[in-house]
Amino acid sequence: MAVYTAVDPDDLAALVARYDMGTVLSCKGIAEGVENSNFLLETTAGRFILTLYEKRVQEDDLPFFVDLLAHLAASDCPVPAMIRDRDGIAIQKISGRAACIIQFLSGISLTHPTVGQSEATGAALGTMHRALENYNGARENSMGHPYWLSVAQATGDLDAVMPGLQAIVDDELNYLGAHWPTDLPAHVIHADLFPDNVLMLGDEVTGLIDFYFAATDFRAYDVAITHAAWTFSDDGSTCNADLARALMRGYAREISLSVAEIAALPLLARGASLRFLLTRAHDWVHTPADALVTRKDPLPFLNRLRRYKGADAASLFAIA
Repeated sequence: MAVYTAVDPDDLAALVARYDMGTVLSCKGIAEGVENSNFLLETTAGRFILTLYEKRVQEDDLPFFVDLLAHLAASDCPVPAMIRDRDGIAIQKISGRAACIIQFLSGISLTHPTVGQSEATGAALGTMHRALENYNGARENSMGHPYWLSVAQATGDLDAVMPGLQAIVDDELNYLGAHWPTDLPAHVIHADLFPDNVLMLGDEVTGLIDFYFAATDFRAYDVAITHAAWTFSDDGSTCNADLARALMRGYAREISLSVAEIAALPLLARGASLRFLLTRAHDWVHTPADALVTRKDPLPFLNRLRRYKGADAASLFAIA
């Protein structure tokens, strides 16, 4: 459940009164997500999302996210704009938290995407990347490869998650540190495009959401993250070739990756797998047993890491 902070009804009414969105009809907590407190806000003018920012989202980063989403919305990408009040202010305060009221987008978050949905998502990712090629905004990737060692150290004894995991992580950190590329095309990327961050109606992408890990990094790394998120079995042991080809085919309709980017994809996917293995391991170790947030098992990303290290890993990124 992703509601950490309650909202007083009188404070909510005062907040909504700053906007041209009528009066409050209801405000219900949304269970999905783990980073922020999210509410489905219904007013006499329609539906909206109210987000209160907690945990990893820094208040100083919010102007970047507001500007990023405005740029993508103006570029006809299906993203939820952060709505400004009558004074042009998007970032508000309520219940002691920074907060935004965000456009509501129709659609359903996926659990097990189809081939058609995977292809549509690849195309939507490519469209988003084209819109960001000339975007001037920038943000350091606090979850990028220079920071993985610190996440591992902050986790503590990784063998508490699985015996032998510490040695596996240490070896992978050393290898990626020595081989990580330095000169691939880069701009702001989503960096967290899991199926639950894509809204769909049938095979149509109606929303790309939750940009709170968006940062400047290699666009091919974003492709690798999405590949790891979309194309594997729940336990991470098997890559579905049909889903993978569809994802890459959809992306290629919008952007042709360079030879160097294509060659780097297996390595970048190893990095993506390690990144989510580490952050999930950290949360697995440090989330209290009675917390409202359901911990995510890190080991499916260990299985992905092993698959991307295979001799045939390049074939996982083939279009046909």
